[in-house]
Amino acid sequence: MAFKLVWTPAAQDTYEMLSSSAKAASWARKESKKKKSSKAERLFKQINKCIQLLQQNPRHPSLQTDEFASMPNPYAKDQKVFVACAQQKTPGAYRVFWCYGPGKGQITIIAITPHP
Repeated sequence: MAFKLVWTPAAQDTYEMLSSSAKAASWARKESKKKKSSKAERLFKQINKCIQLLQQNPRHPSLQTDEFASMPNPYAKDQKVFVACAQQKTPGAYRVFWCYGPGKGQITIIAITPHP
């Protein structure tokens, strides 16, 4: 079962910023005729894959999903918030914070941030 994604404004802004940065880097790379993708392009590809996997199966093993107790759930204080890994073994690896809801069959993307 695929979940419907709901975005917080902060998560949507971060996603769009990463997307536009990757598009600009891709355009510059093509103009300079380089073949290797840039760091911004690789980062966005990893974030996008994480979100797609999350939408299809929040328990997918490569997401390494864990409960995150330091952030309150935006809908119900008694519900859990989870963190999924978009990158592994990378300094400042990006994480996607999410929760179930607000409705049935929905997942809310709360934040997309680098690991401290």
